[in-house]
Amino acid sequence: MVETKRRLVAAWLAKADDDLRVARLLIAEENRLLVAGVYHCQQSAEKALKAWLTCHDCIFPKTHDLETLLHLCRAKEPGFSAYLGGYSKVTE
Repeated sequence: MVETKRRLVAAWLAKADDDLRVARLLIAEENRLLVAGVYHCQQSAEKALKAWLTCHDCIFPKTHDLETLLHLCRAKEPGFSAYLGGYSKVTE
């Protein structure tokens, strides 16, 4: 992997890890902040998908929409379809 791309993927994954760690802190508190915790879970998933897309040289739009990102991932790896359960929008 080209060093520049490796650094970009690593940066996305570091941000995803930070968001996941924040989410865990927010939901572990006695006075849980579940809505904020769920938000950071979504942010973590988004950044992990962007890391995967970057690693596979897939261009993605500036978006926070997990469904859009999953469809892009699925174009390269059909196994991502498993994570689209419950979504009614189909983009082929």
